Amino acid sequence: MVDRRQFIAAALGLSGVAIDTAAAAAMTYDEAVAASRAPLQSAPRDRELVRFATLAANSHNTQPWIFSARGNEIAISPDYSRRCPAVDPDDHHLFVSLGCAAENLILAASALGWRANPVIDGDRIVVTLEQAPPAASALAAAIPVRQCTRATFDGKPATPETLRRLEDACREPDVTALLLTERAAISGVTDYVLEGNSAQMRDKAFMRELVSWIRFNEAEALATMDGLFAPASGNPSLPSWLARSLLNLFFTESGENKKYREQLTSSAGILVLAADRSDKSHWIAVGRACQRFGLQATALGLKYSFVNQPIEVAALRRQFAASLDLGERRPDIVMRFGAGPDLPRSPRRPPELVMRP
Repeated sequence: MVDRRQFIAAALGLSGVAIDTAAAAAMTYDEAVAASRAPLQSAPRDRELVRFATLAANSHNTQPWIFSARGNEIAISPDYSRRCPAVDPDDHHLFVSLGCAAENLILAASALGWRANPVIDGDRIVVTLEQAPPAASALAAAIPVRQCTRATFDGKPATPETLRRLEDACREPDVTALLLTERAAISGVTDYVLEGNSAQMRDKAFMRELVSWIRFNEAEALATMDGLFAPASGNPSLPSWLARSLLNLFFTESGENKKYREQLTSSAGILVLAADRSDKSHWIAVGRACQRFGLQATALGLKYSFVNQPIEVAALRRQFAASLDLGERRPDIVMRFGAGPDLPRSPRRPPELVMRP
């Protein structure tokens, strides 16, 4: 296992460089997160592009990707050692996560003066870079700021112009975007979310897997630089022994359903993404659309979070699709959005830990 000093050295781009060990060991969680979200630099190009790619949304913050760079090509491959077989048995979320990372890389490359051309090659996404005039964008600027905010929003509706820009942002060939803002439609989705959440919380394999990815405090999060940091979900930071002993008392089906109902009721709307076909290349396309939506929401001053229970519980998925008139298409991603508070940001492993020769 890589120790904390190696993590921090890598996060600061100091691998192979002598550092002040005491200063590194004293780095706080917030400082480590800030290092991963520092402004984009032009050099070293590949490291910087990978760093921005890793700031993408991904399931359980597993960061299930491996990057390799050669010449003007950067390949993004799945890291199957970070699979979540209970919640994601067919690796759907994993490949959506790869699509999210690819979109970040493409936008960051454009900002640095590189046109990025992605091609699906089996399980990999191969991005070829060609020099071009730098093209700054609001979406690229939002990459280090974006976060999934699992909090109650302010309940205010979004303006028609905001909805138009959100819908435009996630346009992607072979991907349908359904933007739901009517209260009756949001209520209908809420019923599926609660039913799915109940099913998951009664599933022992799902719960074991979920808890294995929770980081209950800053020390745990710093030790791995991945996983679901408890304060990022609005929960207190607690010693691991205490948090685990209290988990069954406070992390209950009824309590979580109440929380989800409040969160959805307070949202301005819900976005559902569905691809025309259910295969890896289309899941990657969904990921790209998903990431652009999140970045556009961020650029507009909005927050968002995933409520994927209706698509993660296989027994509900077809009913949920029928309720949305999706026909045979599989609903891929469900997100709620609105105006809400900042929460602590989740960690990311530095590029040196996700790049391979």
